[in-house]
Amino acid sequence: MKIVSIAVSRKKGTRKTLVDHARVIQNHGLDGDAHAGPWHRQVSFLSSESIQEAREKGLEVDFGDFAENVATVGIDWKNLPVGTRVKLGKTAIVEVSQIGKTCHKPCAIYYQAGDCIMPREGVFARVIQGGEIACGDPIELLEASPDAVGNNNSTK
Repeated sequence: MKIVSIAVSRKKGTRKTLVDHARVIQNHGLDGDAHAGPWHRQVSFLSSESIQEAREKGLEVDFGDFAENVATVGIDWKNLPVGTRVKLGKTAIVEVSQIGKTCHKPCAIYYQAGDCIMPREGVFARVIQGGEIACGDPIELLEASPDAVGNNNSTK
């Protein structure tokens, strides 16, 4: 399990720009990313396997095109329970806060790529502990927070 891409954007609803590394800020998200802030969807995750499946269906997409912050290999994000804690790199820890999301209207990504898999397969987390992350860094699944509430079908 490892990080295969990191991406940020200055504006919500757009494809993100790939970066080699990023600073993850506690209770905020990725430094310089439009989705960072004091809410429950500070960092977004998508498996590289999901992106590959989209390619196999004919979509011309790459990392960052679904506005995910972090793409990974070896983790089935959409089936992790809400509350699961995940260590990214040496020190950053996030807690899964939402599986999927409700899109009220098609976004720029949908129009550019022809589909958006984030509502079905994207996972969102809040940052418990900050740190630096880089492409190639390992990922470790930790135990769920003892005070975590919810299930793995939260789509708000």
